[in-house]
Amino acid sequence: MSTALAVAPFVLITPAHNEEALIERTLESMIGQTVRPLKWIVVNDSSTDRTADIVSRYAASHDFLQLVNLRRTGTRHFGNKVRAFNAGLEQARALDYRYVGNLDADISLEQTYFEDLLREFEADSGLGIAGGMVSTRIGNRFVSQEVATDSVAGAVQLFRRECFEEVGGYLALPEGGIDSAAEIMARMKGWRVRTIPTLRVLEHRRTGTATAPPVASKFKEGQRLQSLGYGFAFMCLRCVYRSMDRPRLIGSAATLLGYVQRALKDHPTVLPPDVVRYLRDEQSRKLRNSLKDTYVRHLRNL
Repeated sequence: MSTALAVAPFVLITPAHNEEALIERTLESMIGQTVRPLKWIVVNDSSTDRTADIVSRYAASHDFLQLVNLRRTGTRHFGNKVRAFNAGLEQARALDYRYVGNLDADISLEQTYFEDLLREFEADSGLGIAGGMVSTRIGNRFVSQEVATDSVAGAVQLFRRECFEEVGGYLALPEGGIDSAAEIMARMKGWRVRTIPTLRVLEHRRTGTATAPPVASKFKEGQRLQSLGYGFAFMCLRCVYRSMDRPRLIGSAATLLGYVQRALKDHPTVLPPDVVRYLRDEQSRKLRNSLKDTYVRHLRNL
């Protein structure tokens, strides 16, 4: 692609609420990119700390960075992020961009991250959503999230504009999962969704722990996955596969408990029936392939 400090036709939006402890890492990381966006819009969502002051100081000397201040009504909930994201998107309406994405305020990236990521999009016209492999700070070390390669962590989702518009953007879902919903619908509509394992992303705060401890956030994760329509068998296999993620064993148990608790209360799924059917068919195929692979490995070991 191009040389240092080039500008490419993409827009980034960062909803930020009380991020003074971490957002400066993200700011420095973006300023150091070899390819920068047409516009990076940081939406200060009613922060009560120094978030706005920090972003404003950087924006004063970097034209591609824009600060938007948004007043929040009510308490913290998942709809706030969508509202903040859409407020940022409105600021980009007049720009001629080909890609649009979310970047969380606790992320740092290698210098060529966006240069390399855009190269992946240019090589594959069917690629709808892509991003790097996120490693999250847990204690004193970073641990890879090891997401499936047909999924992308919400912290760094970059969309081809046509894909973003076709899925209707991010939906304000009561239990969260806005990133999962977007990629499920993208795959259903024939777009490829891909994590690029060679693109390393560092997340300096564990997802979901800004307002809840790890076990509680795992319980909420189970509720969220049930609300999206995850099948029970697939959920059980997922919990087994993730059982060594911290907090080990108890984290997976909390996730499954959250799933079962919401299912027993007979809460409806939040996605349209055709999307849920697609998701469960997709999960059934993955289960069959997993069982087939296990059987083949067993035969080889006989």
